[in-house]
Amino acid sequence: MQLPIYLDHAATTPVLPEIAEAMMPFLIQAYANPSAAHALGLEARHAVEEARRVVAEALHADPDEIVFTSGGTESDNAAIYGVAYALAEHGRHILSTPIEHHAVLEPLHDLARRGWEVEMLPVSPEGLIAPEEVARRIRKDTVLVSVMHANNEIGTVQPIEAIGAICREKGVLFHTDAVQSFGYLPIDVRKMKIDLLSLTAHKFYGPKGIGVLYVRSGIPFEPYQKGGGQENGRRGGTLNVPGIVGLGKAVSLVMEQREGESQRLQRLRDHFIAEVEQAIPEATLTGHRQYRLPNNVHFCFKGIEGESLLLSLDAEGICASAGAACSAGSHEPSHVLQAIGVPADSIRGALRLSLGRATTEEALDYCLQVLKQAVGHLRSKQPVTL
Repeated sequence: MQLPIYLDHAATTPVLPEIAEAMMPFLIQAYANPSAAHALGLEARHAVEEARRVVAEALHADPDEIVFTSGGTESDNAAIYGVAYALAEHGRHILSTPIEHHAVLEPLHDLARRGWEVEMLPVSPEGLIAPEEVARRIRKDTVLVSVMHANNEIGTVQPIEAIGAICREKGVLFHTDAVQSFGYLPIDVRKMKIDLLSLTAHKFYGPKGIGVLYVRSGIPFEPYQKGGGQENGRRGGTLNVPGIVGLGKAVSLVMEQREGESQRLQRLRDHFIAEVEQAIPEATLTGHRQYRLPNNVHFCFKGIEGESLLLSLDAEGICASAGAACSAGSHEPSHVLQAIGVPADSIRGALRLSLGRATTEEALDYCLQVLKQAVGHLRSKQPVTL
């Protein structure tokens, strides 16, 4: 076993060698702007369109419905602003959830300040959204429902197909943030009745700085980023050709290996969860046990500080996180854990371990021993209350 042991794949994943190799020619040789009409430009354009075809096939979409972006945050922002502004005269009511990523919540908060009515759906203690609540709360002036496919902190997977069917029946556009789920769960935008979908390459072993927004053909959409009219006028800006090539290669590998790898990770996940619950008192699993990302383990350990636990693990060569990587360093408690009703003294002891390709049973056995010792040591240092 080699240290460090990386258990933070929900934050980002390493770029696989074969993906980096596929990108290199477009950094060094075929470096032209894909909008150029000369031979080098056409070579770059061909590579872009091949990646677009691969992504579309993986999502069961059409190639002209795929928009390349700079990543998940831009895709989420573009989906929300794009629909809100396009349909502002039709209605200004938007439904979402309090456990969304900040890339969804912040534009929603911004729209609320500008006159839109943003309503948050209730969430269960396991982090689930009930489809019947979506149906009950859709109004005549509702223009968008945005519910993430799988939560980035606690790993709960939502009933997206049921929610999508309700939205389509009621004529309301439906967006889902699939940033965490695409690498592990099958997605069919037609079957799931998804109108807009966000994903980013660095969550499934591709490069950072490149993402996708799926926009169903024919829906109202106002471009969030304007410029030279690239991406059929839906996203201005020179295309990141090496990133797009890397994303396309990463998607191809996902489609080849996702089912087997997800099953392997789920077995490791379930075994590790059971071991932690047996070995460590007052270890509370957060998120849904059944409807859960195959690689997600999230516990709250009562009576300790999560930052101290992370430092203890890091000192023994284990890379983990307390929750969302984008919130690292924030002194605010997790909005996800607050929304599902986790007590404040348990929120402070949150730990997320997210497994990946290099994760082995041996590595998790080592992690369990280090975790058990670290939690015991930190609890022993807490002041006794009389």
